[in-house]
Amino acid sequence: MNLGHQQPKNNQIDKNDQQGKAWFEESRFGMFIHFGLYALGARHEWLKSKEEMSSEEYEAYFENFNPDLYDPREWAEKAKAAGMKYVVLTTKHHEGFCLWDSKYTDYKVTNTPFQRDLLAEYVQAMRDAGLKVGFYYSLIDWHHEHFTLDLFHPQRNHPDAHEINKDRQISIYTEYLHNQVRELLTNFGEIDIIWFDFSYASRPYNGFPGKGRKDWDSERLEAMVRELQPNIIIGDRLDIQRSADNLPDLVTPEQYTPSTAPTVDGQAVRWEACHTLSGSWGYHRDESTWKDASQLINMLVDTVALGGNLLMNVGPTGRGNFDSRANNALQVYKDWLHVNDRSIYGAGQSEFEAPNGCRFTQKGNRLYLHVQNWPFRHIHLKNLGGKIKYAQFLHDASQVKWLEPENKNYELTEVSIEGDYIALELPVQKPETISPVIELVLKDNG
Repeated sequence: MNLGHQQPKNNQIDKNDQQGKAWFEESRFGMFIHFGLYALGARHEWLKSKEEMSSEEYEAYFENFNPDLYDPREWAEKAKAAGMKYVVLTTKHHEGFCLWDSKYTDYKVTNTPFQRDLLAEYVQAMRDAGLKVGFYYSLIDWHHEHFTLDLFHPQRNHPDAHEINKDRQISIYTEYLHNQVRELLTNFGEIDIIWFDFSYASRPYNGFPGKGRKDWDSERLEAMVRELQPNIIIGDRLDIQRSADNLPDLVTPEQYTPSTAPTVDGQAVRWEACHTLSGSWGYHRDESTWKDASQLINMLVDTVALGGNLLMNVGPTGRGNFDSRANNALQVYKDWLHVNDRSIYGAGQSEFEAPNGCRFTQKGNRLYLHVQNWPFRHIHLKNLGGKIKYAQFLHDASQVKWLEPENKNYELTEVSIEGDYIALELPVQKPETISPVIELVLKDNG
């Protein structure tokens, strides 16, 4: 049994590691931040599309955007305290509003009552805190006059939709998109990760085609990004055809954790699951499906157990701060990672099979058993007979004893063990921590 790092590898990932991307697997946990004009509407970041709002109606948010409580140093402090190692901010979401002083549009933060370049302050604050810096950039733009109508456009059902669309030229918008991405990756120093969102070429609506790589000129866009920022990690939503010889930097399942680690053409890939604390990405005042503490922790555990990263989203209020519900959720991560961090950072998928109700993560000769469903007295672990040197709970470093196959009785407890199993002896009462972690130190010759 190889006791080295159990994360699946392939040539593309190894190559990318050499180019400065190895920090990603070590980090395992990041913060997504969705912030824009929709925070004032406070009822979903897609409200312009969902409610089919006109640009004139939506203008009220632009005219009143003034997040006076915005303090990116506080954002960085909270992300870092929660155990997050990198942050990805929406520089422009589908609404088209830009959080930086772009020279290519007037629809930007410096033309609102706020006036300041919000993105520049964010970048500096994250760097000062030692966090990796990420940008999200929407390929969609419901404000741009040449972004053609489609399935998601707010004017898709307008009586004159096809007349409105007649004079629009997507190629003009595409150049705007490329110019803005060049601006983002030129004016703010080294950026560690960029998210492009999203493509839907196979989804026509009412005579309007969907949009994909031809509309974004994705191959040229990706080449430009790599030229400007050789070490950057690029998300996978540009609709570029991939194969074992052309793997993406990052695969990004959204709002679900896959049952097995994602692959492309049979090859392992770097991946990141993105989730929300509640049911909305942007600030939603009345949204009520906030995840409980156990769900929050187990989403992180489940992701790392498959060798992926978790990017957990916070949607700041219209005043630029995190509300109490978001702060409470971040506190859950802070408390749990304070004692269980070494089962997450730098850890990944293990070759050992975890029993039902549990997950394994592994880092070198340290195997971490995350007990998500607390059993009565014992947990049986397969293929670990004779391989364990020591065992302890992570939260308090208290010893955990185990029974090897050759010993049928332990502390007067009748235990039946068959095959190459060991039995961990546990307290009847679950420790007062979410998903308790047992650290198994493996023998060097295991």
